[in-house]
Amino acid sequence: MTNENAYQKAGVDIKAGEKAVDLMQDEVAKTYNDNVLSGIGGFGAAYALGTDYKDPVLISGADGVGTKLLLAIAANKHDTIGQDLVGMVANDILAQGAKPAFMLDYLAVDKMRPEVVAEIVQGIAHAAKESGMALIGGESAELPGLYAKNHYDLAAFAVGIAERDQLLKPENVDVDDVLIGLPSSGIHSNGYSLVRHIYHIDNEVAFQQLDEQLQTTLLKPTALYAKSVWPLVQAGLVQSMAHITGGGLVENLPRALPKHLSAEISWGSWPILPIFDDLQQRGNVSLADMLLTFNNGLGLVLVVKPSQLADAMTMLTENEQPAYLLGKITDRQKEAVVFTGVAPW
Repeated sequence: MTNENAYQKAGVDIKAGEKAVDLMQDEVAKTYNDNVLSGIGGFGAAYALGTDYKDPVLISGADGVGTKLLLAIAANKHDTIGQDLVGMVANDILAQGAKPAFMLDYLAVDKMRPEVVAEIVQGIAHAAKESGMALIGGESAELPGLYAKNHYDLAAFAVGIAERDQLLKPENVDVDDVLIGLPSSGIHSNGYSLVRHIYHIDNEVAFQQLDEQLQTTLLKPTALYAKSVWPLVQAGLVQSMAHITGGGLVENLPRALPKHLSAEISWGSWPILPIFDDLQQRGNVSLADMLLTFNNGLGLVLVVKPSQLADAMTMLTENEQPAYLLGKITDRQKEAVVFTGVAPW
């Protein structure tokens, strides 16, 4: 006689997985639009491009949220980590000049806890909808023995659509083009291994013993830019764009520039958030390491023509998106990104 509960005894609870799907299904369905032909439930998800495009190009991206997950687990707060996941892929796609269209997520857990899984996925769904993406599929896997108790991992794959002639490319950039910086909401999802080292967060109790305001700041989700910036791309007001993630300004901004040009940025042209001052002071982190590890208050940098600057800033204001004039594009200097003025550290 076979044991019908053999898989459950091995550590995998199929019924809990089914309950998790039921709890998240409504929020996921809210991200659907007319382009979604089939979503969660089948062996694959179908998304129609429609007939509005003349020469469509698909832009894809995949990412996770790194060790920020450890802080969400320590706080037992799972409703915003999904926004971090969405931000990493949606902002990358936007930086290519594509409109985020759909995404799939992957969630692996030590043990299926339906309410926690639903909280995570609902957070992903809310952020996906805010970025204009349909969450059309994914995978939730219960992997006993692979993850520590209460631990999980997240990953996303996303696709955006653009007209070929609409794509943002480094070769679009010229001398005297202007740099517009959009503020980050905080640390976003990069540099958390250094963050945990500086604040001595080597276990869950250590995080829970931090000041409550600091805990909130460290868990603040990644800013989503698609809603406010896509209209500028659509209007042809942006030449190139950089999403400021791991590697900071000094590694990400050069990816949006041709090799014969440099970005000249003025210190003091944007507000550096207090959390970065605190990290630098507590960790005695060098300026070079701060620039290489953190976004330091800038989540996205747009390159625009001087003649289109006023229109770009007006549209950002209309979309309630704060923006700062950072500097300009010059002939190649010693580095791809150079700073003028007095450095903050």
